[in-house]
Amino acid sequence: MTEMVLRGGRVIDPGTGTDAVRDLLVRDGSIVDRVGGDAAVLDATGLIVGPGFVDVHSHVNTIAGQRLQAFDGVTTALDLEVGLMPVAAALARAAAEGRPLNYGFSASWTAARGLVLAGIEPAPDLGSVLALLGDQRWQASSTAAQRSRWLHLLSGELADGALGIGVPIGYAPRAAPSEFLPVARLAGAADVPLFAHVRNLVEADPDVTVDGAAELTTAAAETGAAMHYCHVNSTSGRHLERALRTIDAAIAEGSRVTHEAYPYGTGSTAVGAAFLAPERLHVWGLEPRSIVLLRSGERIADAARLREVRAATPGALCLIEILDEANPADRALLEATFTHPGTIVASDALPVTFDDGTTDSRQWPLPAGGATHPRTAGTFTKALRRFVRETGIWDWPEAFRRCSFLPARLLDTHAPAARRKGHLGVGADADIVVLDPDQVTDRATVLAPTAPAHGVRHLLVNGEPVIRDGELLPDAYPGRALRP
Repeated sequence: MTEMVLRGGRVIDPGTGTDAVRDLLVRDGSIVDRVGGDAAVLDATGLIVGPGFVDVHSHVNTIAGQRLQAFDGVTTALDLEVGLMPVAAALARAAAEGRPLNYGFSASWTAARGLVLAGIEPAPDLGSVLALLGDQRWQASSTAAQRSRWLHLLSGELADGALGIGVPIGYAPRAAPSEFLPVARLAGAADVPLFAHVRNLVEADPDVTVDGAAELTTAAAETGAAMHYCHVNSTSGRHLERALRTIDAAIAEGSRVTHEAYPYGTGSTAVGAAFLAPERLHVWGLEPRSIVLLRSGERIADAARLREVRAATPGALCLIEILDEANPADRALLEATFTHPGTIVASDALPVTFDDGTTDSRQWPLPAGGATHPRTAGTFTKALRRFVRETGIWDWPEAFRRCSFLPARLLDTHAPAARRKGHLGVGADADIVVLDPDQVTDRATVLAPTAPAHGVRHLLVNGEPVIRDGELLPDAYPGRALRP
């Protein structure tokens, strides 16, 4: 039996409404109401003790990426927007390799369609999904027989441990509207959440097959499924306020709709994505020079170069300059996302790509030259810096509500184990972040994307320290699968 006392910290728990200086007691990976006299003591005087952050939109799926997320205060990192297939293989691989943080995956609509419509065998890693994005075959509308096959595959993935269904239909923008409603019905029947990267909004793209926000909210109303709107800021651009109004109207009418955002104006995806075709950039108010290749740092010079890169390496990750955070109007629009009371913080974190082309390493500090979006290392700490300390948009209890409590609640119905996460009540999992409220901040930038965040003093996952006194414990792999 292992016992620990986190002594003298300001304990903030949105689950119980606690905000007080007190001791927090841990035994065998859970929060308890008493421990023995020989329990280890972790001094938290002058620090904030809260439930570890639950990231429902993380694509890192690696030791290296999860270690960066640990310094960002994350204790559970879930790949739910896209997911992996086969999910059983993804879970087995993570368990065999070990993970610092808890992990889990959705059933991948993209991979299932890739198999059925294009004959591409799925592999349980993000690289295989990114490679699909430039292949137009899986993006086509399905025949009735094809649709039946990929729906059957998704049902099997749910039975094998998927936490929901990831449907990035924005990457298949010309697929018929009939492609979305059947998978929403499947989610509703199985009572699992559907995580959607929506199509474009009609204000930006008058030729879109169906307005993205309307498609999601209509499906929620018609099927009763719990629908989660991924990174509402980056998919809405300068039409964000209308997207939020559409979500609010759906909720007011009784639909189960939630949404998330990350605090960056720059997005990232594979350069082969349909919406980055040169002839489609005007929809976003972008030009080729708005795109920067992540690995090389090359800024795309013109449409000809963009076509060349998309043809040669469609799965290559890139940065997309959507909103300019140095522009007061764009910055205010971004911050309006987090003023909305329902916005959950989620990172859309990406793997770190090293100089040799690999995406993982047990070395710490990480090997030099790693490339990723800064949000991988800094989403949650940037949100704390900007919205608590600098602007006062949130107080500390509100920050933990958005970073820990609300995201865990998305999974309560389908994954009862999630009910033990995102709060510090007796019986909860001891996934705990201890941070310095005056010092916590992001440090990752475009030029230094793997700089770990600062200010997380201790991080416990299932009661085991991953970070102690601000230092990573390189032999700590206490992460467990979150599954139904």
